[in-house]
Amino acid sequence: MPEIKLNCPLPLQYEQIVMAHGGGGRLMQQLLDSLIQPVFSNPLLNQKHDSAILNVNGSRLAFTTDSYVVKPLFFSGGDIGKMAVCGTLNDLAMSGAKPLYLSCALIIEEGFPIKDLQRIVESMQQAAQQAGVLIVTGDTKVVDHGSGDGVYINTAGIGLIGENVNVLPANIQVGDSIIINSDIARHGIAVMLEREGMNFDSSITSDCADLSGLVQDLLQTGIEIHCMRDLTRGGLASCLIELAATSHHAIEISEAALPVHQDVNSACEILGFDPLYIANEGCFALFVPKAQTEQALSALHRHPLGQQACRIGEVKAAHPRGAVTLQTAMGISRVLDLLSGEQLPRIC
Repeated sequence: MPEIKLNCPLPLQYEQIVMAHGGGGRLMQQLLDSLIQPVFSNPLLNQKHDSAILNVNGSRLAFTTDSYVVKPLFFSGGDIGKMAVCGTLNDLAMSGAKPLYLSCALIIEEGFPIKDLQRIVESMQQAAQQAGVLIVTGDTKVVDHGSGDGVYINTAGIGLIGENVNVLPANIQVGDSIIINSDIARHGIAVMLEREGMNFDSSITSDCADLSGLVQDLLQTGIEIHCMRDLTRGGLASCLIELAATSHHAIEISEAALPVHQDVNSACEILGFDPLYIANEGCFALFVPKAQTEQALSALHRHPLGQQACRIGEVKAAHPRGAVTLQTAMGISRVLDLLSGEQLPRIC
């Protein structure tokens, strides 16, 4: 009898793409791990970093790309243009790179107002100028009316990594302190309130910001930075779960240490959202040796985007699959897991 071989290269739960596949949660991770990552697999991609790190003629370059489909296009604290520039700058910064150049690709729906497009590209240029980078290449496409949602933006970026800078998920070590630079969940709530026309009698604004200057200040202090990751889709929890799995470590964070703006926390309680899983656009997690915790906090506090910086937890032990636990205010240990998708879709 001939040998029967079963071939199941795509162990996915769905035959078609659903919104959750782009939400930064479990379904997106399954899509990447089961389909996209195996097809494109190579040593640079398999680092699972925010940017690919390329060795070119003795220099190390960081290269990254991202796409933005936020709805609405304009919201309190930012817009799709500012987010597209800052998001790509932040991905470069998380690799320890100084951003140099960006690209801009626009996919515009027929009928989109020219005045809104001008507002968006001017916002992009302002953000780029403030960061000291140039938008040097791009592309523009127009799709039929009803085939898009106003405008989508893709940006790619190139940055230069300095000597002795080695920031990678694989460098996370037992005992590392985990620090974040700002309060969490503000961006996702700001976008959601704008989208749904809700008025909570509050002034919640997105934290959308370029973190590259803050990161460069940190690097110049000589702090031994093991890893950095910006807390975008899926929020703080998803970020830490992914890093724990990639680095094969157990991570523990403290609920009491997490900074959440009072208005944001109130909105989450009313709407039933968990701020741990809500996206940010100006907040990142930093892994440093425990002995350098105070030095790192001091450096962060000197920068406007780091004045709320605090230590939220530590890397506890090696773990074959990675694990993240939250010590609640009641003293209960809660295991954090990836959500299927995203609490708030289309927020970046």
